[in-house]
Amino acid sequence: RPLSKIYQRCNVVVLEPTSFEEASKVDDWNQSMKEHIITIEDNKTLQLVDKPKDKNVIGVKWVYMTKLNLDRSINKYKAKLVKGYVQQPEIDHIETFSMVARMDTISIILALAAQVKWEI
Repeated sequence: RPLSKIYQRCNVVVLEPTSFEEASKVDDWNQSMKEHIITIEDNKTLQLVDKPKDKNVIGVKWVYMTKLNLDRSINKYKAKLVKGYVQQPEIDHIETFSMVARMDTISIILALAAQVKWEI
């Protein structure tokens, strides 16, 4: 494949919100959070109760991910409520999701290496 076609396929940047405050300003993320809450309620996987005086509270955090189609267009906005989340960004972790090398990325690197005659 020509290098220009590979660049064209991979030229997508999706910025996901890093906080609830950011996400709540965008209708698509609000809708995704509402759908997730409805799913939790329908499945009866979470029940809110009054806090017992001698117990600690389990924290929660919203995690946001944009799902893409094969053509890199946006498929859907995915919001998940993660229970027991107490880690702090930049202290306990850097990324919420593990990075995975995609075949397109490897193709770009190999094509670039061949173009500039890098040794692999």
